[in-house]
Amino acid sequence: MGGAPGVSFLWLAVGLLALVSLAAVLVTALLWVRIRRQEKCHQVLINVLRNEIQGMTGSSIGMGKRLKTVEQKLDIAVEKQHELENRDPGVLAYNQAAKLMEMGAGVDDLVRSCGIGRPEAELMALLHRELQDERSLTHKH
Repeated sequence: MGGAPGVSFLWLAVGLLALVSLAAVLVTALLWVRIRRQEKCHQVLINVLRNEIQGMTGSSIGMGKRLKTVEQKLDIAVEKQHELENRDPGVLAYNQAAKLMEMGAGVDDLVRSCGIGRPEAELMALLHRELQDERSLTHKH
């Protein structure tokens, strides 16, 4: 009879251990399910971000190609403009007059410095004023 209380205590300890083990398994299962849900949510977010990055990269590449094409066309246009300016000496006088006009030169200055006639100088001054007025209106709006 002395061994009976020890056996019942052992069964009680085994039962308690089984109960604690079952609780640990349940908690582990719940945590595993929660982690799997979070992993799926994160994977969805990663896919969304990946698609956005691919879209932005594609747009950037397309824009870069367009910009490169525009730069090439601009370089060709500038080169042709220089060729045309260097071909005709009369054009050089008008180009110089336009630059002087931008710097604030008057009609008399253009006639003296560029060797163009007074009517041409007055016409250039008139055009310059019109362009300036148009630019100032554009900047105000």
